[in-house]
Amino acid sequence: MADTQRTLIIAKPDAVQRGLTGTIISRLEGRGLKLVALKFRVIDESLASRHYAEHQGKGFYAGLVDYIGSGPSAVMVFEGSDAIAAARASIGSTNPVAAAPGTIRGDFALQVGRNLVHGSDSPDSAAREVALFFEADEIVSYTRDSDRWVVE
Repeated sequence: MADTQRTLIIAKPDAVQRGLTGTIISRLEGRGLKLVALKFRVIDESLASRHYAEHQGKGFYAGLVDYIGSGPSAVMVFEGSDAIAAARASIGSTNPVAAAPGTIRGDFALQVGRNLVHGSDSPDSAAREVALFFEADEIVSYTRDSDRWVVE
């Protein structure tokens, strides 16, 4: 696949509690992205602090760390052509009220603090975030027969 990327996706505790984990996976797989790693876990404070390190010192930082650890999350790696941009387009704007209809946030969320899903925002962030949550041997490389119908 040309321009193949990996991106970290987290179905946050609000998505899990609302039974939207499968919908999130389905939307991203339906887009053509390939699920290559998945863990179901409660994200502890130490890991949450490292994940959100770029926001340290901001007024909303403590709330982010507390919330992401408030219940179980589905932490995933998706792979595909321009996976980061494709996933973010499927997820929608950080502010769900501004998110386009047809996006995950546009269809299922109302507030920034309960916006259901995290997606890496750049190749550097994706590499850092994937490495925080997954060891290299936990990411499965495989051929999917349908890929030839998704990517030229």
